[in-house]
Amino acid sequence: MTVLTRFEPFREVATLQDRMNRLFRESFNQAGQEESLTNTSFAPAVDVYEDEHNVTLKIEVPGIDEKDIDVRLENNTLTVHGERKIEKEEKEENYRRVERQYGSFTRTFTLPTTVDSEKVSANYDKGVLKIALPKKAEAKPKQIKVNIGVEKTEKTLDAKGPSKAA
Repeated sequence: MTVLTRFEPFREVATLQDRMNRLFRESFNQAGQEESLTNTSFAPAVDVYEDEHNVTLKIEVPGIDEKDIDVRLENNTLTVHGERKIEKEEKEENYRRVERQYGSFTRTFTLPTTVDSEKVSANYDKGVLKIALPKKAEAKPKQIKVNIGVEKTEKTLDAKGPSKAA
């Protein structure tokens, strides 16, 4: 079975850039190893999807306490800020490899005007922050009933001529 994958050249460039940045950080920060582990920033992965009732964001933030996550909504801009702190009980000098990113992050999203900012909710479970952004009632799609034969009745009335009330 052949699997088709979408070619995204910029994803490869971003991965290469991340690897080069990590290489330079590691080579220039040998003396301050603890500093290089704790003073970085990163951007957690986010899924955004929409249905007829909500726009939903799922942000991967494992290992971050809910008290270290700040969600703010102001002028149709949603800002999520947080920090993953390195566990001080473990001795950093014993690490052979550090791939998890530590430090703070900020993600900002411009929301559509259809979102009802008064009813936004956030839930943090199993390392995933889920933010539900309900749509305003007037923005939700409306089902329009299709009547059969109504137009035919109106044409029949027009054919009879003007009514006496007119």
